Amino acid sequence: MTPDPAVTALEALLEEERQALLAGDIGRFAALADRKEALAGRLQGQDADPATLAALRSRLERNAALLDAALAGIRSVAERLAAMREVREAFATYDPRGQRRNIRQAAAPRLEKRS
Repeated sequence: MTPDPAVTALEALLEEERQALLAGDIGRFAALADRKEALAGRLQGQDADPATLAALRSRLERNAALLDAALAGIRSVAERLAAMREVREAFATYDPRGQRRNIRQAAAPRLEKRS
């Protein structure tokens, strides 16, 4: 039996998507979304082999797990950058009652080079 060209194309696209996720190329991953949607649309309404559908589902789930990990990494970096920004912009201390108090700096600190 000849494989369906839409299935073959979707399998290749899912592998390309996997490689983009592993490489951290989110731009390339995003660019593949329209093609993936079009190929999935071509498969809807067709009588596909259950084994083929299971293989596609497995690849989709694998890529979804990679995407979740990439998003978690991006969120972690964003949180770390926000924490670094907070440290750079504010100084925290405690008052005599033990309450935390942030002391904001008026201007960004600058390094001055003296000769």
